Amino acid sequence: MGSKLPVLFVFVMLFALSSAIPNKRKPYKPCKNLVLYFHDILYNGKNAANATSAIVAAPEGVSLTKLAPQSHFGNIIVFDDPITLSHSLSSKQVGRAQGFYIYDTKNTYTSWLSFTFVLNSTHHQGTITFAGADPIVAKTRDISVTGGTGDFFMHRGIATITTDAFEGEAYFRLGVYIKFFECWRIGRVIS
Repeated sequence: MGSKLPVLFVFVMLFALSSAIPNKRKPYKPCKNLVLYFHDILYNGKNAANATSAIVAAPEGVSLTKLAPQSHFGNIIVFDDPITLSHSLSSKQVGRAQGFYIYDTKNTYTSWLSFTFVLNSTHHQGTITFAGADPIVAKTRDISVTGGTGDFFMHRGIATITTDAFEGEAYFRLGVYIKFFECWRIGRVIS
């Protein structure tokens, strides 16, 4: 019994010391980065040929083609916006951003987004799905990348969104800076 006590004491001391040393985790590094821009042109009742989004639901008594006053609370907008690799709306499209956003706060501009980038170009093939809150007045905001298909099969990460251009309620351009922290290739995870 006497010889087991020093061994147990050493084991307990090593355990105590190892738990006292701070865990120095490596910072997460993205396995893939991507920057895309999408351009939203809201239907105003006169621009059907160029519009890429429309209000499909609004609070009672409000015209569906005019935004509700103040914070647009209650409006639901569906979009099918062009995606480009550069800031210019006239540059070559690499896909479409398809989904919706809901203005969900009464006293400030915020929305909740759910959309998919459908990419079909020589650069990228597949989809990337996003969801999250968008406090529009913030310079940058993060939303979740919840998955994908094709080149982005089961990818997950964070997308930082910036309002790159804004022309009243008629047009806006979002810069989407995507960092994938979980990247799959068929049969294995790269993280």
